[in-house]
Amino acid sequence: MDVFLYLALLILPRFFDIVLPIGAFIAVLFIFNRLTSESELVVMRSAGLSPLALARPVMILAGIGFVVLMSLSAYFLPTSNREFKDLQFEIRNRFVSSLLQEGTFTNISDKLTIYIGSRNERGEITGILINDERDPQQPVTLFAERGAFADAQNGSRIILVNGNRQRFDRASGKLSVLTFDSYTLDLATLRDAPVVRFREAQERFLGELFFPPAEIDGTTYRSFIVEANTRLAVPLAVFSFVMIPLACLLPGEFNRRGQLQRVLLAVLFALLFQSTDLGVKNLAASNYAAIPLMYFIDLLPLTLGFGILLFGGIRLGVWRPATAR
Repeated sequence: MDVFLYLALLILPRFFDIVLPIGAFIAVLFIFNRLTSESELVVMRSAGLSPLALARPVMILAGIGFVVLMSLSAYFLPTSNREFKDLQFEIRNRFVSSLLQEGTFTNISDKLTIYIGSRNERGEITGILINDERDPQQPVTLFAERGAFADAQNGSRIILVNGNRQRFDRASGKLSVLTFDSYTLDLATLRDAPVVRFREAQERFLGELFFPPAEIDGTTYRSFIVEANTRLAVPLAVFSFVMIPLACLLPGEFNRRGQLQRVLLAVLFALLFQSTDLGVKNLAASNYAAIPLMYFIDLLPLTLGFGILLFGGIRLGVWRPATAR
């Protein structure tokens, strides 16, 4: 249970990275709709407060959200992803016996598959098959009648009894068979240690992403650059999310029948912005030239919103001609 809760805790930075901008949008939309329905916004306007003055607390909120999101992108997100991956490798190594199911082929890693026929109450297993393809030129297959798992300080081990070890040399086409009465297989040698495995883009800090190792290939280099720019673009989106309800609710005339149309318009704009933002980020992952478009989309609602607050509002309703006199 403690391992499960720790894994859930490591996922929280990614969760906040997605939820915080949307939460800020919902909060601003709710508060300003409430101020309008209770005529408090009308009183503040009558007191001489401009739309920009009313938007100042919201921009402070967005600034706080930006700092939080930037700290997540710069430190907490790669740290949690790195710890999550390391713990995942450790679970596969130290708790491999609990992952195995009877009559099922279980992939312990990309190149290690274990099959057990049955397991008794004492923890002994029968009908064991282990396929090891760490070396693609010389794959190894182990068969054993029975065996058991043993936990050591550096990892789990499998003790096999009455079986054989088959190794096939693809270059020469020869098969070598070793029959044994007892054989101990150390699972720690069958995986890449967390300290030496290659760190993925989500596990890297911003400095490592912008200045990756020289020995990586071109595809990995592009994924690093895209990940770095995505982390910088995500915090900017919080300013656009809070500007959308401001631009829809602050300007325009007061309506005693409510602001339902403006609220729905703000929700529609937010959905459109979110879907466009996700589409552009997916496009940038496959097309390196689309990276500047991410910043353009994330800052577009902020720019348009400031223009609406400065020069005029969004007018809703049907146009009616003036009555002739």
